[in-house]
Amino acid sequence: MSYQNIENLLIRLRGQVVDVTAVSGASYNGLIVEVTNDYVALKAQNRSDDGALVIVLLHSIESVRPQAK
Repeated sequence: MSYQNIENLLIRLRGQVVDVTAVSGASYNGLIVEVTNDYVALKAQNRSDDGALVIVLLHSIESVRPQAK
């Protein structure tokens, strides 16, 4: 998937909780708070992170899955 397609998908999902999997195998869960042409910022939903902001570069994203409401 091209970076532009990923960016457009994340823009459509802004304000929703998603699971993002990186090429490295890392998995991030959070609320999309900002999307740029370089990265997506997620407000972490894990109890241990206490709402920490996680930045994921678009070129490292392998998959994006929206959470069911």
